[in-house]
Amino acid sequence: MKAAPFDYIRVESLAQALDALNQHGVDAKLIAGGQSLVPMMAMRLARPAYLIDIHRLDSLQKIHVTDDHVRLGAGVRQCDLERHPQLSSHLPLVAQGIQWVGHAQTRNRGTVGGSLAHADPSAELALAALVLNAQMQLTSHIDGTRNLQASEFFLGPMFTALADTEALTDITWPVWQGARIGAAFEETAIRKGDFAMASAACQIQTTSDGGIARISFGLGGVDGTPLVYPDLADSLLKQRLTPELAKQVAHSAAQRTQPGNDMHASAEYRKHLAQTLMTRALMSAYQQSLGVQAA
Repeated sequence: MKAAPFDYIRVESLAQALDALNQHGVDAKLIAGGQSLVPMMAMRLARPAYLIDIHRLDSLQKIHVTDDHVRLGAGVRQCDLERHPQLSSHLPLVAQGIQWVGHAQTRNRGTVGGSLAHADPSAELALAALVLNAQMQLTSHIDGTRNLQASEFFLGPMFTALADTEALTDITWPVWQGARIGAAFEETAIRKGDFAMASAACQIQTTSDGGIARISFGLGGVDGTPLVYPDLADSLLKQRLTPELAKQVAHSAAQRTQPGNDMHASAEYRKHLAQTLMTRALMSAYQQSLGVQAA
């Protein structure tokens, strides 16, 4: 199929983009990399009457790194983030997760903000944003800016808190302070680069005796949005993680999911897969925090 007819608007500033959004509202869509929106338009799952091109806006392509946060413009290319020299040291979970995003060709065009605004339940960056409690800055022509935590931003499959006249302009990722931090991202897909059947992400910080000082983890692809489990994470504080304990916690997390059935897998299989991936992610992140090399 081909996209339905639309008017193309190329803007030269964020102010112009916001003005166009304010003028056309629900009939308009922003496009930067187009790796999520264009396929939906080709299948006529999305039919914007106006396409507002923001990929030339330098103000949305900045990466600002400090000791306690990394701030990304929503238009930052996924490949530019992937290749940033400080990514692994500041955001180790994102450094692992972004390698699972599509293919090198799509990461060369796709943007961080585009992936987050698309809100696919299996999207790797959405899961990482929830696990790390990233903050989204939303900007409109009339109301200015507002900030939402990732947990407030993702509302359902392909559905976010973005209003029709708002643009996602910046994403701020907290940087965990100190040493003994480990991160792991596990995923299974039919083919490399396909949408995840299930994914698991975890970041852990441990004390000198191996106890868990800080932990956050979540699952993707098995519910309407990625899921995080702060109560289960709290139950692990001060404990040393064993394979048995990791499996127990992963089972509890997987049982809270509501995956669907399709031609590739049943809901029960996806729950089993989620548990397996979560167990691996927990143990891998924990061993990294202890300085233990994975077998």
